[in-house]
Amino acid sequence: MSHSPADGPAPPPASTGTAPGGTAPPPGGRMAASTRSTVLGAMFLMATSAIGPGFITQTTTFTVQLGAAFAFAILISILIDIALQLNVWRVIGVAGRRAQELGNLVLPGLGWAMAGFLVVGGLVFNIGNVAGTGLGLDALLGLEPRIGGVISAVIAIGVFLSKKAGVAVDRIVVVLGVAMIVLTTWIAISSSPPVGTALSNAVWPDEVDFLAITTLVGGTIGGYIVYAGAHRLLDSGVTGPGHVRDITRGSVTGIVVTGLMRVVLFLAILGVVAAGTDLGDENQAANAFEAAAGEVGLRVFGVILWAAAITSVIGASYTSVSFLTSRERTSDRTRTLLVVAFIAVSTLVFVIAEAAPTTLLVFAGAFNGLLLPIGIAVLLYVATRRGDLLGGYRYPRWLLVIGWAAWLVTLYLAANSVKPVIELF
Repeated sequence: MSHSPADGPAPPPASTGTAPGGTAPPPGGRMAASTRSTVLGAMFLMATSAIGPGFITQTTTFTVQLGAAFAFAILISILIDIALQLNVWRVIGVAGRRAQELGNLVLPGLGWAMAGFLVVGGLVFNIGNVAGTGLGLDALLGLEPRIGGVISAVIAIGVFLSKKAGVAVDRIVVVLGVAMIVLTTWIAISSSPPVGTALSNAVWPDEVDFLAITTLVGGTIGGYIVYAGAHRLLDSGVTGPGHVRDITRGSVTGIVVTGLMRVVLFLAILGVVAAGTDLGDENQAANAFEAAAGEVGLRVFGVILWAAAITSVIGASYTSVSFLTSRERTSDRTRTLLVVAFIAVSTLVFVIAEAAPTTLLVFAGAFNGLLLPIGIAVLLYVATRRGDLLGGYRYPRWLLVIGWAAWLVTLYLAANSVKPVIELF
């Protein structure tokens, strides 16, 4: 099949397993140290992008509402997330093209529409992420939230302005991701949760809440999150059929890391709730941590919230800008300036408004909810009908089946995300 320059870079030849600018896998299939580091960074970029202020709030709210039965919703959502992310990462990774580039090849202009939805939603939610950093430093150090938000934004900008920004991003998300899990696990142990009850509810729940399941799926891979790690791999050159094993490991492990954080946070809150503690109506997560470990617990919560928020600032900014730029035609300097501007605008709005406007958040939620089924449908279509974009790679049928089945869940998510917007009118 002929390839037009307008279609972007030619797909990688199946015989070599590399994409333009990509790296060839080492002999024997063992992952090279540099590739392993890149995959680890991409995996944690995705995971920490998902683990933001909203992640903590959702997990706490549903644990208070459902108790141990929430374990079932967590398990099912993880399985759905794996099915979707396996497909998204594999299509993007093998094709060696970003999601919006594939969208434009499927239908001219579709990719730009995807980018529009994502950037608008990403910008508004990033305001919430900056707000989360301010609240985290407030709980940790007693700083005024707006001051804490500005300080955190400067730190995030510094990461991208460093000489080795890619390496800096990879390292900071890994370190902070591990720190969040370790600290939350300590709080979970301190709260003495009924683990046996939670395990039994994971397979035979006292109550099934489908809204909780769909909310968790949207919160874990909705909007920009599902593309964060895949686009990071592309920028690092880990692309092509020869890297399918690396891509698969990264995509699944990223969801597992997110799920692990969800589980330990759930257990930490469950222990407090099961003990009969009233968490009130506001700041339930902070109250739970304080109930589990006193003043130290509150400070630990501040660290966790700040880490969750600043890594989400990094992930949202990096991924949103990747939808506005080209790997081949955009210079590193331009990309960096756009990321800095993205963080600066988010912070400015937070400082002026003191909090993300509710109406904007509703619209952002609708944008992200709509993007999920559109974006995944585009990538599944490429896997199903556009083998020419995959460099001759034979896509597994079983993966397509579970991908399309999980895609149906995203339609339900989209319908629920649009309802609040309709109600505004």
